[in-house]
Amino acid sequence: MAAAAPAAAAASSEAPAASATAEPEAGDQDSREVRVLQSLRGKICEAKNLLPYLGPHKMRDCFCTINLDQEEVYRTQVVEKSLSPFFSEEFYFEIPRTFQYLSFYVYDKNVLQRDLRIGKVAIKKEDLCNHSGKETWFSLQPVDSNSEVQGKVHLELKLNELITENGTVCQQLVVQNDQKKTKVKKKTSNPQFNEIFYFEVTRSSSYTRKSQFQVEEEDIEKLEIRIDLWNNGNLVQDVFLGEIKVPVNVLRTDSSHQAWYLLQPRDNGNKSSKTDDLGSLRLNICYTEDYVLPSEYYGPLKTLLLKSPDVQPISASAAYILSEICRDKNDAVLPLVRLLLHHDKLVPFATAVAELDLKDTQDANTIFRGNSLATRCLDEMMKIVGGHYLKVTLKPILDEICDSSKSCEIDPIKLKEGDNVENNKENLRYYVDKLFNTIVKSSMSCPTVMCDIFYSLRQMATQRFPNDPHVQYSAVSSFVFLRFFAVAVVSPHTFHLRPHHPDAQTIRTLTLISKTIQTLGSWGSLSKSKSSFKETFMCEFFKMFQEEGYIIAVKKFLDEISSTETKESSGTSEPVHLKEGEMYKRAQGRTRIGKKNFKKRWFCLTSRELTYHKQPGSKDAIYTIPVKNILAVEKLEESSFNKKNMFQVIHTEKPLYVQANNCVEANEWIDVLCRVSRCNQNRLSFYHPSVYLNGNWLCCQETGENTLGCKPCTAGVPADIQIDIDEDRETERIYSLFTLSLLKLQKMEEACGTIAVYQGPQKEPDDYSNFVIEDSVTTFKTIQQIKSIIEKLDEPHEKYRKKRSSSAKYGSKENPIVGKAS
Repeated sequence: MAAAAPAAAAASSEAPAASATAEPEAGDQDSREVRVLQSLRGKICEAKNLLPYLGPHKMRDCFCTINLDQEEVYRTQVVEKSLSPFFSEEFYFEIPRTFQYLSFYVYDKNVLQRDLRIGKVAIKKEDLCNHSGKETWFSLQPVDSNSEVQGKVHLELKLNELITENGTVCQQLVVQNDQKKTKVKKKTSNPQFNEIFYFEVTRSSSYTRKSQFQVEEEDIEKLEIRIDLWNNGNLVQDVFLGEIKVPVNVLRTDSSHQAWYLLQPRDNGNKSSKTDDLGSLRLNICYTEDYVLPSEYYGPLKTLLLKSPDVQPISASAAYILSEICRDKNDAVLPLVRLLLHHDKLVPFATAVAELDLKDTQDANTIFRGNSLATRCLDEMMKIVGGHYLKVTLKPILDEICDSSKSCEIDPIKLKEGDNVENNKENLRYYVDKLFNTIVKSSMSCPTVMCDIFYSLRQMATQRFPNDPHVQYSAVSSFVFLRFFAVAVVSPHTFHLRPHHPDAQTIRTLTLISKTIQTLGSWGSLSKSKSSFKETFMCEFFKMFQEEGYIIAVKKFLDEISSTETKESSGTSEPVHLKEGEMYKRAQGRTRIGKKNFKKRWFCLTSRELTYHKQPGSKDAIYTIPVKNILAVEKLEESSFNKKNMFQVIHTEKPLYVQANNCVEANEWIDVLCRVSRCNQNRLSFYHPSVYLNGNWLCCQETGENTLGCKPCTAGVPADIQIDIDEDRETERIYSLFTLSLLKLQKMEEACGTIAVYQGPQKEPDDYSNFVIEDSVTTFKTIQQIKSIIEKLDEPHEKYRKKRSSSAKYGSKENPIVGKAS
């Protein structure tokens, strides 16, 4: 990496001197008292009106990526032969570092050459709140290499007083265009240049100085130091990484100036007058940044929320009120479900809100088919607690389907040349039967929480529709088949059942299987003479399954998972598959010359062991670490090997050093490894954040390889929880939602007052009619409690914000200068 600093300067016998270091954006550690946590969730919906190819073949094979600045952290499947690709992919991940831009790139897949970037949507971090929780069409912008920048530079400027040999100031005004270049720093994204450059300026003899050794206002406003950062291309062209421009007038009040600057696009990016419409991209984005206080601050709010299941009526509870006032119910559902689940309060709460749903359901055939608070709570609960269940039930068969090339297309219009529809039907039936039989025999693996809720749903449905013999089953199947198994089959990557997006043919196969499984699991469809399919070819295919045996199997399975009987273990505990993916590991052995290299390997983590293999699907592991032997899992300093996104697995043998593909992936691996090993004996309290090389630890310079670590290990989660839930964070998220919705909370409070005064709801439609208020007095009291608690929580938050803004000086590493300094 090299930096060039061209500048124009004019001063009275004074020379600005510049030196610089550079570093990419990275997450800086916040104070231990308050944790700043970022997350991003949303959906890449679709693109439209992409520019076609010139020539007869106009279609493109498109995919989309999500980037934090220039780092790719997510990639969609490839949609083939389309100028309006429909992606429909949801995403959620924690953001472990600071960033300037969240960008979405649309690519055209190229097998032989580099993938072509069609266009991008780049949103500044501070603007993300403007798009939160709503679907928006964004126009694609051109991708210009001069605008693709990230990182920051530390610059120091000084004015040195220079006097000529005879003690006078040379009186000639000369403006110099001087360009200087640093040495190349190889194989690093945190180059330390520490080089000083001098720029000399003199004045003409006809110039009358007003004060010695001072730069005149009319001259200084014209001058600036520019720092360009480049990636040295050796045999190819250098790549522009960004620039900063610093006016020399920053030295007007002080002879020395040093600060961190964010790298900027060249000339503010691409100012091309090109107006070609590149197309547009529809996105749903929800970015959150939470300041999580110490636990003691959240006691009153947690207590109020955890009382929700016991409040009569449930609509007067704090949890229900939150869902009523949030702009998007989904924002409230996730933290509520996680918090209630953590304290074993979810089953009674979900039961109560489901009962409220049933009051408004008039037709048994539409039971739990809406998008209500109850159905959303259960959806979220199944995602959280049902991950293991899906892995042991679906993953082996989904692996077989995805790794196979069998065609299962039965739509006559979509058949390829040479396809045999009868063979395809047999292939499809084989997969459906295998998956169906595995599901209906899986009741022993169904999580207890799911069984408890299914039991409650079944009882309530029977009471609501006592004359319908099928409703007790459809109430359960509408969740476990329609909203759980069928969804996981069609999108295995979302449920971590597959490491990569399936190809187009496999997605089509999974879609056909999912439709069939969904209908097989629907008790109503099985007991009727007609299936619910609109397509003729699916109706014909489904006739293969309209046998009594399938109906009996579904009924037996639904009976088992909605029973209160205690389930017994089969006696054999199979290892739970937790995560897998491709990463780089540093070689464990030593070569003759003592050098160790990095190799690409396929990592697999189960509840028993961490292994890596040469390639996916390989049964023979190259290296195995039993989970019980893991002593710590921590980040590794980038300076150790000049590589980003590294972490170390410290175990009873030599540490395993691993490089993930991006910061999000590294964070996820560290998180899951910490969780699976949190109860291990002899876990370390201290570790070395760097490596042992050439006889000493690079972090603390200690010479003994077995020396106690120099840094405390990251605090793990409590050992008494089965699901990784950070209750303080969830409560903070709920506090933030209440804060954002205070205006609507006030309207709900006014509605309670109106109903109480007039002994009933308003007859004319207004804002009040949007709220569910069954008991205005109880609801009013709960709202008063919420407002009081939120007001008290505002104080420590405001105190922290002031402390943070005052401690992070503008121009510091934590708060770098954006654009020109003034």
